[in-house]
Amino acid sequence: MMTIKVHRVLLSLIVFMACAAVTNAASQRPNVLFIAVDDLRLELGCYGVKEIKTPNIDRLASTAVTFDRAYCQQAVCNPSRVSIMTGLRPDQTKVWSLATEMRSVSPDLVTIPQHFRQHGYYALGFGKIFHNPWPDNVSWDEPHQWPKNAPLWSKDAQENHLKFLSQMRADGKPEPRVKRIRAVATEIVDIPDKEHFDGAIGEQAIVAMNRLATNQQPFFLAAGFIRPHLPFVVPRKYWDLYDRSKIPLATNNFLPHGAPALAFGEFQGGFYELRDYMDYSEARWPREGPLSEAQQRELKHGYYASVSFIDAQIGRLLDELDRLKMTENTIVILWGDHGWKLGEHGGWCKQTNYEIDTRVPLIIRAPKARGNGKRANALVEFVDVYPTLCELAGLPVPKVLQGTSLAPILSKPSAKVKDAAISQFPRNEKGQNYMGYALRTDRYRYIEWLNAKSGEITAQELYDHKADPEENENIAVQNKQAALLKKLSAQLWKTIGRPTFPFNFSDTPSVSANQKTRPLLQWHAANSQKLPLGKPAGEPQTVTFLNERTESAEIVWIGPDGTQKTYKTIGQNQTFSIGTRPGAVWLIRDAKGEALGHFIVEPQSGNTASAVIPKP
Repeated sequence: MMTIKVHRVLLSLIVFMACAAVTNAASQRPNVLFIAVDDLRLELGCYGVKEIKTPNIDRLASTAVTFDRAYCQQAVCNPSRVSIMTGLRPDQTKVWSLATEMRSVSPDLVTIPQHFRQHGYYALGFGKIFHNPWPDNVSWDEPHQWPKNAPLWSKDAQENHLKFLSQMRADGKPEPRVKRIRAVATEIVDIPDKEHFDGAIGEQAIVAMNRLATNQQPFFLAAGFIRPHLPFVVPRKYWDLYDRSKIPLATNNFLPHGAPALAFGEFQGGFYELRDYMDYSEARWPREGPLSEAQQRELKHGYYASVSFIDAQIGRLLDELDRLKMTENTIVILWGDHGWKLGEHGGWCKQTNYEIDTRVPLIIRAPKARGNGKRANALVEFVDVYPTLCELAGLPVPKVLQGTSLAPILSKPSAKVKDAAISQFPRNEKGQNYMGYALRTDRYRYIEWLNAKSGEITAQELYDHKADPEENENIAVQNKQAALLKKLSAQLWKTIGRPTFPFNFSDTPSVSANQKTRPLLQWHAANSQKLPLGKPAGEPQTVTFLNERTESAEIVWIGPDGTQKTYKTIGQNQTFSIGTRPGAVWLIRDAKGEALGHFIVEPQSGNTASAVIPKP
């Protein structure tokens, strides 16, 4: 009997010591401050741009490794963010568009913060880390919360916007076009930083940092700023930093010579985004020539002011880290989700396979890394971030990851971990889908456009960075380049593996195999009874709506007070995923605004469910 008791005591002691060892190991691990900035290209002082004022980011770079040639996997928000957060390329995540929610097509992916949570970290995310509509609450220890009572445009701008929409309707403009139009693309607002939406995101992160500093548990704290994404609306003092007449303009404000139509597509490399603002709704497309000089200067001034505003918010985070005496045990990483055109090739957005859109700022400060304060010229990619953070934190590196740890470069900035970086972008031209893959080597950018149905090469592009760093001349059209094109094509497919055809992707997601195997929310067909009010509470859920009707369906959230907010209209076999809570009510209406029925969100063990809108 005594022996059994002794064994139990010993067993309990062993378990206690093991748990204590795990706890102690976790507490010794470095914290992670993970800073994302939307639409931030390498327009920073630390990247050699003398005209812009970014003292805080430059300060970080002076104590970190600055990567001169880092590339995103797809130059648009959602796919790029999913790629960096999962360590996988878009062809593996199945996220190629803004309209696809990651969990609706790849529900079992494990994100960076999820992985860190599984190994003892406390993870919090504020602002835009994943794409705006889907903060992916399963990645965080606490539900994501956008700032409240933090306006963007002034009241005058909002009132003028309503008048503009009324005039569009009076002029007979199509309603879908009217609904896309936003207020002005640029505005000076006279408010303190903390009252601005991005300033409020910074404040959220600082409050959380102070709370996390008192815990024994290491933290993964993510702060995602939205500026310098359009609209360029920031406090006056940041506009006053610049004289727009002295800001240099792009010298190559024309489309690349010899580039195929697919390179920019119907919407000219995302230019539709700028035309969604009331003051640029009639801006001429890049194929028609550049914007006027006055417009170019206004937009570039707005971008510069926005970058300086975000630089100030980043400075606040770094200062707080210092004040809390956590700098020496915190990995700091700063990244922009893709590049952005400031008049280059006549564009003012992203969404191409070119250097200007795929090259991104990436700055990593690892405590006591030998390379801190230096620059790295090696080719690196966003898929490399996940394994890098794992290695720096002493965590196991998941085998599924497609990137390579950058730890060797952090120790020795002259090191090299790969021979090429690869980006991609889909196009739909005249009803046919294409996928373009870009291979960036030390000297060349090679782009291969494939027909998604047949797999045939539709077009090729080749830019020699030794002779043409701005990528203004597609030399693939020259006959003498055949051997080089063949060599680079072989290198591309050796690096990532050629997709199988037909290659099924779409600008809007269709039903995936996993959607109907998830728990289904009950459909309540419309009747004479009063619609229930929403009572959202409890753990966040991700609900994926699937429309089986032949006609479009409008998805409307019903608030506790009866407020109705339309989130999306989807066509037949299209989906829409959104974070919501048990007790929330979602109304479904037809194209005429008539109620078809509703769903009431119910708790699910996996925090995911499908809501199938049935055929009549």
